[in-house]
Amino acid sequence: MKKWNTLLLAALAGIGLSGVAAAQAINAAGATFPYPIYSRWFDAYHKAHPSIEINYQSIGSGGGITQLKAGTVDFAASDRPMTDEEIKECKYRPLHFPTVLGAVVIAYNLPSVKVDLKFDAQLIADIYMMKVKKWNDPEITKLNPGVKMPSTDILVIHRSEGSGTTFIFTDFLSKTVPEWKSKVGADQQPKWPGGLGEKGNEAVAGYVKQTEGAIGYVELAYVLQNHMQSGIVKNGAGHFVRPTIDTVTAAAAGAAKSMPADFRVSITDAPGADAYPISSFTWMLIPSTIPDANKKTAITGFLEWMLTEGQKIAPEAPLYYAPLPANVAAKEKAQIKLVK
Repeated sequence: MKKWNTLLLAALAGIGLSGVAAAQAINAAGATFPYPIYSRWFDAYHKAHPSIEINYQSIGSGGGITQLKAGTVDFAASDRPMTDEEIKECKYRPLHFPTVLGAVVIAYNLPSVKVDLKFDAQLIADIYMMKVKKWNDPEITKLNPGVKMPSTDILVIHRSEGSGTTFIFTDFLSKTVPEWKSKVGADQQPKWPGGLGEKGNEAVAGYVKQTEGAIGYVELAYVLQNHMQSGIVKNGAGHFVRPTIDTVTAAAAGAAKSMPADFRVSITDAPGADAYPISSFTWMLIPSTIPDANKKTAITGFLEWMLTEGQKIAPEAPLYYAPLPANVAAKEKAQIKLVK
């Protein structure tokens, strides 16, 4: 009997060890812009597929791309498409998979102001070029007639690290304000004219929320989750538009019709009366060759789920991301077959 018990325990131990060996860990890193939805997705996918666990580091788009090039992660995430030069630096050519759409929102902290302030591109640029330094500056009051503005100093907050959110923000300003384009440009880590740098959407949102007079740019989910004040932004059609799922979807409508084959596209300053002008796709960057067959199966399986079940989760509170247009999702499903 003792021998039988010993054999049984050994058999059970073997089963347990084989179960551990079968578990597949996937490591990824990158953008903070989509972190709320990615965190929800990875948790939901793990619950549905307990043997697969996706570990994601929310370190910024630049950090994610750096790790992808170094081969220290299985895939990366970015709020800006990779450049041709960056793609050439990767061992395996990365494929761009748009995941959801989001909005970069102008967040501020002015307790005495009870209405949502209006901003246009010129005003945003002038604040970040340190030309407009007080909240009662005429450039602000002109756009917001009848609103009693405090004389509080404006504390400008920007991202400190390479950031896709920063790229979206500066891409919008470069398209709409010539002086910004010539002096600062569209970049994930530009040479800022001034202000204070914070790392990640989380830190920027936290600093603005805690500091009266502060202004920053963050993804919509962070504003809604933290109950922050946010701006209404003038679009190319001359309309002041709130950042919502519907207005982000409106910004994507035109781009979806002419989406390039590699999915690298910018939709900032999109045409349309209802389009929110600082909108963007965000991407997962998946190597086109994944030598580990188990990892390949796990990653492509997740992509299939993300493009179907995952899209249903995107607009739910407290996430508030716009799901992909159906024709874009369909093209991405075909691209999954290119992962070898």
